[in-house]
Parts: sequence; C-alpha cells; structure tokens
Amino acid sequence: MKHRQLGKHGPTVSAIGLGCMGMSQSYGPGDDEESIRTLHRAMDLGVTLFDTADVYGRGANETLVGQAIRERRQDVVLATKCGIVPGPGGPTGVDGSPGHVRESCDASLRRLQVDVIDLYYLHRVDPKVPIEDTVGAMAELVAQGKVRFLGLSEAAPSTIRRAHAVHPITALQSEYSLWFRDPEERVLPTCRELGIGFVPFSPLGRGFLSGRVTNIDTLSPDDVRRRVPRFQGENLDKNLKLVNWLAQMAVKKGITAPQLALAWLLAKGQDIVPIPGTKRRRYLEENVAAADTRLSEHDVADLELAFAPDAGVGARYPEEMARLVDKG
Repeated sequence: MKHRQLGKHGPTVSAIGLGCMGMSQSYGPGDDEESIRTLHRAMDLGVTLFDTADVYGRGANETLVGQAIRERRQDVVLATKCGIVPGPGGPTGVDGSPGHVRESCDASLRRLQVDVIDLYYLHRVDPKVPIEDTVGAMAELVAQGKVRFLGLSEAAPSTIRRAHAVHPITALQSEYSLWFRDPEERVLPTCRELGIGFVPFSPLGRGFLSGRVTNIDTLSPDDVRRRVPRFQGENLDKNLKLVNWLAQMAVKKGITAPQLALAWLLAKGQDIVPIPGTKRRRYLEENVAAADTRLSEHDVADLELAFAPDAGVGARYPEEMARLVDKG
C-alpha cells in the first residue's frame, strides 16, 4: 500500500482509507461478522485510515470498529466524528456546543475502547454556535491528550479559515467524486492554501459509479439511496449513461469502474485520501487495488470531459441531510 501525509503536519496514512458507515446503517442490513473480517482484511492489506462517527448506527459502528482493531490498535489511524444529533428516523440537527463536543468525545473513546482518537472531526457545522467555540473545545481535547488531530466535514471555505485560525485543521472531509466535483471550485483550493488534507467520502457516488445500482427497486427498503434525488426516475436514467461510459473506459484500461474512479481521485493530488466505504471483503480488495493504478494526463482529461461538473443530474442529499451542510 502506498502512503500519503494527511495535511501539512498530519499523520501518514494509506493512500486509500476505509469508510465504515455502511457496516452499521444506510445501505441495507449489516453483517457484523463479515464487517469485522473486512476490517481485519483491510489492516492486512495495509489500509490504515479507518473512518467512523458517533452517529453511525447510534454508536454501534464505533463499537464494531473498536472491537475489530482492539488487538491491532497500532496499525490504525482512527478517525471519528461528533456533532450530528440522531432522531427516530435519521439526523434531526447538529450540536457544536463545547459541552456536547466534550461529552461526545468521552463516549466515543469508551465505545472505541481506545485512549486517544487520532483524527477527530466536527461532523457538521452548527450554525447556532460560533465555529471558534466548537473548535476551541476540540482543541482542549488535543491538549488533554484525548485527540491527536482535528478535522471538519462538509464545511464552507469561510468556516474552514475561521476554524484553522483557532487550531490547525488537519483534514477536511467532504463528498468528492467524478459524480460530484463541487469541491474543486472553492473548498479544495482553500484546503491547499492552508495545508489541510482532503478526504473524499462517497468517492464512488454511494456505490453508483460501480455500476451495481441500476434500479432503486433492487435496494433494501431502508436503503438511504431510495430517497436521494440522483437515484430517482429520469435523474437515474441520465446518470446511468455516465456510468456506462465509465465502465467502457475501465474495460479498455483493464480495470474495474470503481478502480478507475478512485484512480482519478488519487491523480488529483497527493493531498487527497479517499475513503470508499464497504462492508464486504471482495469490494475492499477491489478498491485497494486502485492505489496501484496509474492514469495518464490524457486519461484524466477524458474522464473530466465526460464527467463535467454539471454532468450529474439531481441533488446528492435528501432534504433533511442537505439542510445540515454548511453554507458559510
């Protein structure tokens, strides 16, 4: 596995990390035994960056990850998040108050069964609380030895700057893929100016770029993608044309569509560390192999021509999640 430094002064991590959310929520029933095997296999393959959050499975995902890494803690750069408040049917809002940050960290440490969290993100920015107050509380956790590095998720450029002025931000996590290229306009340049690493989540478009989702009727009844506009009706039909083009190019390259999509992200800069999520070993192994794929400048140009920033059709979030994204 190749490695990259996360941020100007952050930890060195595997070039491809592992998003763990789907093991406990959002994409149909989980299988804890297979998920633990997947986490173990990831460590065996040299994947070091594991990404979870306190809201995933209402804490169940942190517990699962903690159980899996217990005997191999030294092999993992462990990232988790706080700030999203769960409700009966999904997220109800955000809480970035200093008290909530402190309580959430302590609860995550218990569930993960660790003494320190390597990378602690604010999952969503709380518009009711000055970001200086939230990051100030997170900085206290660093001073206390409970956290090593700080990060933000789905934050706007102005928020990133204000947060970074309080305490160095090591990583910014946001959705970024061939299917969603908005970060290229303002967020990614801001991160590069400040020396902040960029961690794309959903780098395969919630599995869409793999070509395995062609009809939402095949998804589990509780699969969140059933409510995502990009996966619905005419939007889906139009977006499938992009996926078919990607699959055809992948065949020409002798790789799979997911590997091509991940290789494109890796080619966008050494400061980018995607965290494709999976709960199955076979998909993990496919994703990890993308780290060895090299694209030419011509390949990158072809991909970006086909997947122009406005090529994807439909919103990327259902309304209840879209309203939680920081607008700056």
